[in-house]
Amino acid sequence: MTTIALFGAGGKMGVRLSKNLANTDFTVRHVEVSEAGRARLKAEVGVDCLPAEEAVQGADVVVLAVPDTAIGKVAAGVVPLVAPGTMVVCLDAAAPFAGHLPQRDDITYFVTHPCHPPIFNDETTPEGKRDFFGGVAAKQGIVNALMQGPEAHYELGESVGRAIYAPVVRSHRVTVDQMAILEPGLSETVCASLLVVMREAMDEAVARGVPKEAARDFLLGHMNILGAVIFDEVPGVFSDACNKAIEFGKPVLMRDDWKRVFEPEEIAASIQRIT
Repeated sequence: MTTIALFGAGGKMGVRLSKNLANTDFTVRHVEVSEAGRARLKAEVGVDCLPAEEAVQGADVVVLAVPDTAIGKVAAGVVPLVAPGTMVVCLDAAAPFAGHLPQRDDITYFVTHPCHPPIFNDETTPEGKRDFFGGVAAKQGIVNALMQGPEAHYELGESVGRAIYAPVVRSHRVTVDQMAILEPGLSETVCASLLVVMREAMDEAVARGVPKEAARDFLLGHMNILGAVIFDEVPGVFSDACNKAIEFGKPVLMRDDWKRVFEPEEIAASIQRIT
């Protein structure tokens, strides 16, 4: 039976993972440094915590469910304690990409991250429809990277990813560099920024006299159909008027060189700011 030592088990993400792992065959040892986190874990999951040294003894997998800004410090204290052949799992590519993990050639580093439930889905239950983050009721994809370690360890790392982010419908294998392109590049620098602009645009329409509920319904409805066409969810083409609006609107909204956010040095700079 595979034993997992879960660090940061009482944090926001750690509790999510703890709840999902409780429904698996994994043996889980929980580690949480804060008193509030330990109390939360006890109240919501019904488990107690162990000291770090005890938790890692004989553990097959060590999961670091801690913020990006803390990964380096936590890993520096935990990694020297693990036995050769142990898998250390990070939940985000930022710290591994930035080189914040201690050098240990005799252990495996694995990164797994959720895609989150997609906008276009087949959820039918109220819980599934309202599970926007994932890991509760809505199906989602995950991305995984075997940063270092034997190829045979990929299957183990993927099984951990499927367990902590369940229910998982698709699992994608990528590299750490590719995961960094996905986040922060694609998901945060591009997607989150443009969504913030869209919200600001809605607020501007309201400020110019459009009723708020009308503006919100209009924008979210158009996001749905326009997105479905753009991302090939349904066959279709835009009207000539829409295409003309895009032709003139995009240069106003976007710099000509906006794709430079995907250049390696830009990704590295973004991750440096994050970590």
